[in-house]
Order: sequence, then structure tokens, then C-alpha cells
Amino acid sequence: MPDVALLKDPPLIAGNKTAADVTRDVARALEGKPTATWLVGLLISGTALLIGLVAISYQIATGIGTWGLNRTVGWAFDITNFVFWIGIGHAGTLISAILFLLRQRWRTSVNRAAEAMTLFAVMCAGLFPIIHMGRPWLAFWMLPYPNDRGPLWVNFRSPLVWDFFAISTYFTISAVFWYMGLLPDLATLRDRATGFRRTQLRWLSLGWNGSYRTWHRYETVYLLLAALATPLVVSVHSIVSMDFATAVLPGWHATVFPPYFVAGAIFSGMAMVLTLMLVARKTMHLEEYITPRHIDVMCKLVITTSGIVGLAYGTEFFIAFYSANPYEQFTFMNRALGPLAWAYWVMVSCNVLIPQLLWFKAVRRRVLTVFVISIFVNIGMWFERFVIIVTSLERSFLPSSWATYAPTIVEVATLLGSFGLFFTMFLLFCRFVPVIAIAEVKGVLAQGHADTPAREVAQRFGAAGLGSPEGLLHRDPRVEA
Repeated sequence: MPDVALLKDPPLIAGNKTAADVTRDVARALEGKPTATWLVGLLISGTALLIGLVAISYQIATGIGTWGLNRTVGWAFDITNFVFWIGIGHAGTLISAILFLLRQRWRTSVNRAAEAMTLFAVMCAGLFPIIHMGRPWLAFWMLPYPNDRGPLWVNFRSPLVWDFFAISTYFTISAVFWYMGLLPDLATLRDRATGFRRTQLRWLSLGWNGSYRTWHRYETVYLLLAALATPLVVSVHSIVSMDFATAVLPGWHATVFPPYFVAGAIFSGMAMVLTLMLVARKTMHLEEYITPRHIDVMCKLVITTSGIVGLAYGTEFFIAFYSANPYEQFTFMNRALGPLAWAYWVMVSCNVLIPQLLWFKAVRRRVLTVFVISIFVNIGMWFERFVIIVTSLERSFLPSSWATYAPTIVEVATLLGSFGLFFTMFLLFCRFVPVIAIAEVKGVLAQGHADTPAREVAQRFGAAGLGSPEGLLHRDPRVEA
């Protein structure tokens, strides 16, 4: 029998929706004409993407001498953007896999978009190591393909190779997991479509028929993929952090980096989920599916990870001074008081101070305020990666090798292009794919209604032969619609 206390929570889905209402509301955005807001957004993001493509083409034709790098600062904007985008994708895996294993039902309204965000962020991240190779047309050399080079292999001690395997593994698992979750919704759309669109959806839904056997196998595979994807939340960004932690450079050589980077990735990813979903909530009229309860829970995750990131900042300073290593001490004093101190304090303000406002329930209930805070977090997390990378390289062991770094217009245009790619892909996703997981939302329609007696809910589950609230997912979405 469902937990009676659980039924007294605020409803996960507002408006006393029926299963048919869910299908109709989500499919409306896909079956109608694109709105003016969507077209304007696509125009802006497409322009940014075009600028980025021009900048990347120029870099490939000219070489990475178009960047502002020098003999001292060999990594800067490119690796900053790479780490930033990899981190953005972590919230999708957290919401779709880990929270699924923990049976957090509130995830059903945001997991589809978060998973898509993961794929698009990893695509953006993959651009920068390829460009940084200098000869991107030889990127296939890192693939383990049959060749005639004998014992000559890539240098497996190179962070570039680590990043390649991290990106490819993360993208593959995330794509399969995302597509698997789409199957029942594609079948729902198939049964509503006509003509060529119906033929397309029939092929994409892989013959889904909504039978009990189909649902049983689907949930089994989905559970296994969730278990397989969960270690990626820790492993991928841990590998990325080792790009720095394995170096002997002051400010990088720290064992705190793997958990520090993982917490920061979840922090920035949740902020980006809030940024995108709050906009989608307003423009696509999804207020009854992404309710204040969803926003409140995501805000609590942001404030939790903000505290972890703040603790990591303090731990770095403590270890630097406790170690009595003058190089480490200077590095951290240089971060806070040196030439790039402004960037450091932007980072601290956006990542530690501003999110403290989310402690107040009144702030979490103000959608516009939460949106602004999420923007600040995104800015702060980009500056975190920039500060870690550039400050340690500009001022290392020998004062004679010190140098300053300033990005060129080509680097800024490439960053702008990556944002253009991300938002263009997300807008296309919103137009052609269900933003809300239709089948999963139907499974929580009765969840959280205080006016629904526990006995009635239990009888409803029992009549369906399902035995538990989770069993609602066994229902055929076509029948429900």
C-alpha cells in the first residue's frame, strides 16, 4: 500500500491532469506550428553557431597560433570551455540515472530535457580537444582501429587521450539511455500521427506495442542502463580533474580535485537545468508539469552542491598554507590578490555567496529570482575553471618564465559558437521531441494528491494488477491517451 504520508505532499503534477491531458499538452508543442519566440531564439542561437563555425574554420586553416597562448600559458580558453561543458552535462545523468535508482518521482518532469542537455553539452565539449590537436583531421588516430603502425600507439599517459575516452564513453551511454527512455513516448506520438510522420515514428519507436512483456523488458533494460550510467557521474569528471591533478604545478597537484570537480559539475549542471527548464516552462506553458515543488527541490540541490564547492575552495587554501610549501602558498595568494583576482572573486561571489539566497523559501518561490541566480552560477563555474587553469600557469615556479594571458577574438568567438551549438540543439529538441517524459509523468499523476485516499489509490493499483505506484509505468500510453 502506498505511503499515506507521501500522498499528503503537494502534487507533482498540478491541475488534476488525466493521462489524455498529459499526452495532449506535451504533444501540442510538437504538432503545432513553431511560435515566434522559438523562431527568434533559433535565429539568435543559429547566428552564434555560425560565428563559431567561422572562427573554427579559421583556426583549422591557420593553426592554433590564432589563440592567445604563449610559452608559459599553453592551456587557457580551450580547456576551460572543455571542462565547463563536460560539467554541464553531469546534471542530466544525475537526474535521469541516480535519482531514478533512488526512486525520486519528481524527476519525471525534468529528466528528458536534462538527458538531452547532457548530450548537447558533451557535443560542445568534444569540439575543444579536437581543435586543440592542431590537426583535427587526424583525430581518428585515437580510436583503437586496426592499423599498420605496428607497436606505435597513442600516448596513453596523455590527458588528451583520457579526455577522448571519457567523452566517447559518456556520450555513448547517455545517448543510449536517452533514446531508450524515448521509446514509449515515440509510440504515443506514432499513434497520433498520420502520413510520412507516422512512418518515421513507427521506425523510431522500434515496434513498441505497449504490452506487459514490452514494458517489463523496457524497465529491466532501463534499470540496467541507469546502474551503468551512475558511475559515469563520478568517473568522467574525475578523469577530467586528473588532467590537472597529475601535474606537479602548484595549484593543480591536489588529491581533492576529483570530488571537487564532481561536485562542481553537478552544481553547474543543475544550474543549467534550472536555466533551460524555467524558460521552457514559461514559453511552452508547462507550469502544471514543472511546478514550484520541482523548482524547490532543484534549488536545494544547487545550495547543497554550492556548499560542497565552497568547502573545496576553503580546503584548497587550508592545505596550501598547512603544507608550508611556498609555491603553493604563493599560487593561492596570487589567485585571491594577483592580476586575476577579479576573476577569482567573481567565481567566489557567483558560486558561494549568491546561491546562499536559496536558503530562503521566499526566494525559491520566485521563478525570476531563481532564474537569475542560475545564470550567475553558470558564469561563476566558467570562471572557476578559468581561474584554476590560467592563474597556475601564469605564475609557476620561475619568475623569469612568468607571462600574462589574454584571449583573442577567435577564442571568444569559438566560445560563443559553442553556446550557439548548445542552444540550437536544445531548441530543435524542444520542437521535435517530447520535452516531458509522457509515460513517466502518467505514472505519477495520482502521486501527491492529498484528496486521494490511500485506500482508493491502492485499489486503483490493484485493479490494474500492478501492486505499486511504480507499476503505473506498465500501462500502455496509447490506451491512456
